[in-house]
Amino acid sequence: MPAGTVQGARAFIDACSLEVSAKAMPALRAEAGRIAPGTTISIPYLASEDDEARLAAARAVRELGLQPMPHLSARRIGSQAALEQFITRAAGEAGVEQCLLIAGDLATPAGPFADSSAIIETGLLERAGIKVVAVGGHPEGHPVMDAAGRWQALERKCQAIEARGMAPKIITQFAFDADIVLAWLDALRARGIGHPVLVGVLGPASVTRLLRYAAMCGVGASASMLARYGISIGRLLGTAGPDVFVDRLVGGLTEAHGQVSPHLFPFGGIAPSLDWVAQYRRRAGSQQR
Repeated sequence: MPAGTVQGARAFIDACSLEVSAKAMPALRAEAGRIAPGTTISIPYLASEDDEARLAAARAVRELGLQPMPHLSARRIGSQAALEQFITRAAGEAGVEQCLLIAGDLATPAGPFADSSAIIETGLLERAGIKVVAVGGHPEGHPVMDAAGRWQALERKCQAIEARGMAPKIITQFAFDADIVLAWLDALRARGIGHPVLVGVLGPASVTRLLRYAAMCGVGASASMLARYGISIGRLLGTAGPDVFVDRLVGGLTEAHGQVSPHLFPFGGIAPSLDWVAQYRRRAGSQQR
């Protein structure tokens, strides 16, 4: 790697955040000593976990000296009272100052929130002391929105968040093709959207597991795309890490892309993902010398 790219690789990986479910908190505790203080830990909204589990997870993250970022799944929240109770308790009990808003996967909302914009409009977030609100970015497209609709929705949400005195952040779904992500970043910045971006990165896992999660999340995984990621269709029983993807992404980032950092999905386990982060950091460091 050229020196500038190596320095970029170190800075990129050092800014890594993690996605950790409530049920994985024991694994996070076991590995917390390897995670930089203040690292953002994103807590997904899973249908199999209730608000008490999510609140307990947020408290555990805070107790470990890390920053909890719970997800709020709009269509799964039953009432405005339920949202207010959760976000007020999260702020009070776990010092939560940031959250990620998603629409959720229910065809019919369980309560009054059809999408993430409806949560922003309540004013509950800023009243609870939330300072940063993350929303989703979709480099590989969206199952129900065309490109124009996606950009309009993203711009509208970021503007609404700022209008309420909070800071927007954009978190993308994981992808297999770094060039697609770079092209999306180019388009994002060209539209004047300069907010920080966390790019979804898959932690090392078996290829079959990665493909299963990709199918569940609607992420493209064609043979040619997998090859660009470093996965051979003839080696589906092997394990794959994100080295090729991250190298290509870091190599394509410029100052014009603004603040971009990795958001790690540790589908293969927290310990293997942290092993990969440490290995990648060592490799970048050795190339810098």
